[in-house]
Amino acid sequence: MGSNAPLPPVDTSREPPTPAPRGWEASETAEVATAGANGGARGARGLLAMLALTGVLAVGAIGLDMLRDATDLERYLANALDFVGLDASATSIRDNGLTPGTSKTIIAVLALVLGVGGVWALFVSANRVVDLLGRFAERIRPLVFVGPAVALLGFALVYPAISTIVTSLREDGGAADNYRFAFTDPDMLVAFRNNVLWLVVGTAGSVLIGLLFAALVDRVKREAFAKTFIFLPLAISLVGASVIWRFVYAWRPEGEPQIGVVNAVGSALGAEPVPWLQTPPVNTFALIAIMIWLQTGFAMVVLSAALKGVPVELIEAARIDGASEPQLFFKVVLPSIRGAILTVATAIFIAILKVFDIVFVMTGGRFDTEVVANRMFTEMFKFRNFGRASALAVVLMIVVVPFMVLNIRNMRRQEAR
Repeated sequence: MGSNAPLPPVDTSREPPTPAPRGWEASETAEVATAGANGGARGARGLLAMLALTGVLAVGAIGLDMLRDATDLERYLANALDFVGLDASATSIRDNGLTPGTSKTIIAVLALVLGVGGVWALFVSANRVVDLLGRFAERIRPLVFVGPAVALLGFALVYPAISTIVTSLREDGGAADNYRFAFTDPDMLVAFRNNVLWLVVGTAGSVLIGLLFAALVDRVKREAFAKTFIFLPLAISLVGASVIWRFVYAWRPEGEPQIGVVNAVGSALGAEPVPWLQTPPVNTFALIAIMIWLQTGFAMVVLSAALKGVPVELIEAARIDGASEPQLFFKVVLPSIRGAILTVATAIFIAILKVFDIVFVMTGGRFDTEVVANRMFTEMFKFRNFGRASALAVVLMIVVVPFMVLNIRNMRRQEAR
């Protein structure tokens, strides 16, 4: 065979076998496949989250529509019965409607479901949607959870406040007449005078008596038992307390049986019955006594906790230095709980500044017992003077806000310690 012999033909009908992938190539392929699967799963979860959020919002809107109008409730319920095949029941509801008891029961259950389950489902589905936003999720998530609460506060507090201010400036005789009435009308001057009496006597009485009880019960064996009786009035509503004290102050002419506790005791001791709620200025102080009775328990509980927080070492050091018990209390203990006293005093001050229930139930503002809040109610709902009532509300708000700020700052100062 010579050197110039031709080479055998190459068989091109068969492709060479594909070489096996190297390790890093196989890993990359697996990662691509996994990423694709994860992306698909993430997209599916995102779609489900969006659908869930839309469904929750739709159900919530329908539920609120039913709660707003009983007719809508009957219509939706009849449609639901038609959907499940109960045509006779649906026709009966359309023709006769629901009984009042059934309607109230359904509304109560619906409100409970929407208020608990609906809010929970809304936050869960919204959280799922936020998860789809990637690196922006952690920035937006707080807004999703806090946003509804802020919106509700704005709708329930900020909007009414702004609307009240606008009404006080535009309704009735305008800003000049409304605020002139608030500060110059004789009845309003009596109301402001009484409010000052309520603030001074009520706040000081509640704090001082509460502090006294806190110091005393701290030394008895059955402290919790004693505190229960002092704190118990605070569990009673202002209206309930007013009804109770109406019987305490009840008066009948001399010679008739006295059903009021105070006059019954006085008559038994030979004194003449006194119309406590019709005699100025005694009636104002009689009403203030009710608020002191209610608020003393609150002051006692808070100040008792503050007293227990005074360091024992500080008290022992003062005793070693020869301090007497009065000196120990006024020069060591009281300065140590000054923040708690200020907090209690401002809280009671704000509550008394807005006092309305006691005056409304006991005297209705008659016999020189008028206060600003009761006068505001009278102007709004009896005389229909919306501008004057709004001006009084603005005055109360302006007075209350500084004390609220003071209370918040004091609480933050105590927490910082």
